[in-house]
Amino acid sequence: MLHIVACIKQVPDTKVIKMNPKTNTMDRSSAPAILNPYDAHAVEEAVRLKNRYGGTVSVLTMGPPPAVKAIKKCIEIGADEGYMISDRAFAGADTLATSYALTKALEKIGKDKPIDLIICGKMTIDGDTGQVGPGIARRLDIPPLTSVKKVVEVDKGEGHIIVHRKLEDGYEVIQSSLPCLLSVEKEINEVPYSSFPNMLKAARYEPQIWAVADLEDIDRKQLGLKGSPTIVAKVWGPPKPEGGVLFEGNSVEQVNQLLSVVLEKKELFQG
Repeated sequence: MLHIVACIKQVPDTKVIKMNPKTNTMDRSSAPAILNPYDAHAVEEAVRLKNRYGGTVSVLTMGPPPAVKAIKKCIEIGADEGYMISDRAFAGADTLATSYALTKALEKIGKDKPIDLIICGKMTIDGDTGQVGPGIARRLDIPPLTSVKKVVEVDKGEGHIIVHRKLEDGYEVIQSSLPCLLSVEKEINEVPYSSFPNMLKAARYEPQIWAVADLEDIDRKQLGLKGSPTIVAKVWGPPKPEGGVLFEGNSVEQVNQLLSVVLEKKELFQG
């Protein structure tokens, strides 16, 4: 029986988020909070492996109290248990401090129920770094398998896993020992609509919430802003897309008009 833990994050929906022109930071209040899309695929893959081999799926997140909604969404997908570490001491954490805090929580979870596999999304859409998963693996001294697009086999008895790892021109087949950590691509699966029983369970579910004081052997200097050496020098929003061009006339005339626009743009870039 496998114990799989998916590390997740609640993020602002970047499709509608706005930038604060005065501070050059994201105005997180301008967008609804959602489960990081890559993490949804991580949870779905964990649930599929549970159904295939038997076991339990836990999810873990770090965040403020409203991040409970992200855990409930994971219960809808099919996770069994949810854990959240929430404390003002975690505020302002970069990927280094985040991986440290999550590692300490994973160690606490693993004491009661040893963890066979950790699954993370490839990255979060509010950071796009892809560093937290490998950072956790390094701290736990387990193999990190990144850009995973398919899990071929998990054999707990033999203590190994076989995956396909995405490359630019194909994929490579990797066999790793267990426990290990996967960071997965979106293409690894499709996340279906939640079943009604899972939605009912999620609505009633209350996750286990831990503060810093609940974690063992914690170094507060490695938490939050104190443990975050990353400095963001500047942040800016993407430029607004330019308006389109309306072409009128028959198909031949439209093609000629389009060709003239393309040639004009080409001259501008080359000039």
